[in-house]
Amino acid sequence: MSNFNNRKSSSDATGRLKELLHKDENRICADCGAEDPKWASTNIGVFICLKCSGAHRSLGVHISKVLSVTLDEWSDDEIDSMIEVGGNSAANAIYEAFLPEGYSKPTPHTGHEQRLMFIRSKYELQEFLKPSLRIVSFASSKGLLHPSDSGKDMDSISELEISDNTAGMVEFIGILKVKVVKGTNLAVRDMLTSDPYVVLTLGHQKVQTAVIKSNLNPVWNEELSLSVPQQFGPLKLQVFDHDTFSADDIMGEAEVDLQPMITSAMAFGDPDLLADMQIGKWLKSDDNALIEDSIINIVDGKVKQEVRLKLQNVESGGIEVELEWTALNQ
Repeated sequence: MSNFNNRKSSSDATGRLKELLHKDENRICADCGAEDPKWASTNIGVFICLKCSGAHRSLGVHISKVLSVTLDEWSDDEIDSMIEVGGNSAANAIYEAFLPEGYSKPTPHTGHEQRLMFIRSKYELQEFLKPSLRIVSFASSKGLLHPSDSGKDMDSISELEISDNTAGMVEFIGILKVKVVKGTNLAVRDMLTSDPYVVLTLGHQKVQTAVIKSNLNPVWNEELSLSVPQQFGPLKLQVFDHDTFSADDIMGEAEVDLQPMITSAMAFGDPDLLADMQIGKWLKSDDNALIEDSIINIVDGKVKQEVRLKLQNVESGGIEVELEWTALNQ
């Protein structure tokens, strides 16, 4: 009975999210006005287009946590947070309350640099809010100052400390989802076992999985997302052993060459228009960490790649990941 109730609750929450998306005010991007936005910032509470979602991601999840309305799984708390805000009009009433007269917001055709400057000004620097309403932190899923709060005495709230975002002016070409599936025969770093977690690095971005306690063959099945810059290098993968009272020990590393996947995807065009098929391959060689050739496929309109890696600079261990590529121009 409890499983049935959980499924029913999840279905109801998803239905409420779709109902919110279908409101007229949410049929256009909150930032540039593009039609039919399919992405959202769950902690800010706005629906945004694919191009603006790339700019939001570059700010970091502490400022804007981006999810796809149609592709990602949402928690009930994330859906409740969106519904509590009330949609794009309510959020913009706060974030654009002091937009200078005659100020030109981005349009659907605005370039990435100008779009990113506006989004940083609006959400990170909070230049268009009344100073006393500036937000302390975006760390939680409910970090937004909700419209119902606007009448409260907020003078005691200090301004958000803005860190130097060196990736801020980078132009992004796509979004890479990385599902960290599992590790195999990982190295021992404690007495008889390890507490492993995985760190992924791409350019200035860094994300990590949860820690799995006392397991040399951990299963994460955890999906992480990264924005891919126009000048991209390899995806760097590192495995660490979590230690409570000392520095975490490294348990190996590897690199994933993104060029075969992205080049193949661009050559074949919109995957939604293509049947399931193989479109490319990353070949195993002495110069990479592949355990076997890695095939690049179109599956259900998505560009996907399964990668099995032997960890480098360590006595043992392998990692399995699944990649999914979405171009920002699709």
